[in-house]
Amino acid sequence: MIVVWILLGLILIFGIGAIVSYNRFVSQKNLIKDAWANIDTELRRRYDLIPNLVETVKGYATHEREVFEEVARTRSMASGATGNPAAQAAAEGPFMAALGKLFAVAEAYPDLKANQNFLALQTELSNTEDRLQTARRFYNANVRDYNVRVQAFPSSAIASMFHFELAEFFEIPESIREAGPPQVSFAAGAEVPAAPAVPAAQAAPPAAPAAETPPPVPPAPPNN
Repeated sequence: MIVVWILLGLILIFGIGAIVSYNRFVSQKNLIKDAWANIDTELRRRYDLIPNLVETVKGYATHEREVFEEVARTRSMASGATGNPAAQAAAEGPFMAALGKLFAVAEAYPDLKANQNFLALQTELSNTEDRLQTARRFYNANVRDYNVRVQAFPSSAIASMFHFELAEFFEIPESIREAGPPQVSFAAGAEVPAAPAVPAAQAAPPAAPAAETPPPVPPAPPNN
């Protein structure tokens, strides 16, 4: 009889542990879902800023059509990839590279620093990038904790029993992560690159040679 009670106690403990583990998996999956929603919100905000940014730069660099078309194309691809972390991360690489080219074009036009609309858009984009990186770190931290439980025993048994699979990280390509978000400084007082120095030989025409001094006139002989 004691053995039966021991077995019943073990079954009860296992059942309670399984329920707690299952509920924790559900809670973690919902937390990952909410964290991804925050990333998606920041991505959408950034995508909405880009057309206005492009139009502002166009006013100063109308001939850079290839850059504008590349930004529009990669933005469309990245915007359509939201919802899948792996596909989204793959689409972010070309988009961020195109955005970097757009800022490189902007840097070649110092008059943009007087454009308040551009400054406001650049500041909002920079703030959005900061919020996006914070949201990405929060999401990946939750994915890491969840994946550890999926793979570690004894929670792995519950994960296998109820088909809890590994979640995907949102990893930005290494080259983009090392470079960081595109930045451009249009702060007042920023130095404009100086014009190339003119060689001394070309700076001014050679000076005319000085007029020759006539030889001294010999004194007249004295009168006797």
